[in-house]
Amino acid sequence: MSDTALAGDRPWDSLPNGHAIASMHRKTVEVPGADWAVQMDVTPQVVNSSGAVQGGLLATLIDLVAGIALLEGPEPYDQTTTMDMHVTFHRGACVGPVLATAHVLRRGGRSASVRVEVVDLGADSLHIATGMLTFAARRSPPPDRGEGR
Repeated sequence: MSDTALAGDRPWDSLPNGHAIASMHRKTVEVPGADWAVQMDVTPQVVNSSGAVQGGLLATLIDLVAGIALLEGPEPYDQTTTMDMHVTFHRGACVGPVLATAHVLRRGGRSASVRVEVVDLGADSLHIATGMLTFAARRSPPPDRGEGR
């Protein structure tokens, strides 16, 4: 388990100062069968009037976790851009830890598909959201070794 609140953890380095998720305590965790997983603490500062995490913040977490799974996992891409994202909110997450787990469903030459499941660890791992995302994805071409000239 690596604590991504520490400086120098590559996946989170690109978040600008003031980004809502950059200011929250989170850590990368190992989940068997997952391509990437992050545990994040929901604080009173990011809940709505019902006491549940704001949906936009949860959607942002889902998007980030899915993208990082493609950039950091096996056969990583060099660049990804979200083309389509569908999030189903099953229930609100209250103050406490949530776990977002990414599963890469397809890695193609120009696109990739990822499913992200989010559970509320403070509520006996209650399933709170599912995200299905499609990314435009690009890898650097292999270096030219001068073969076949």
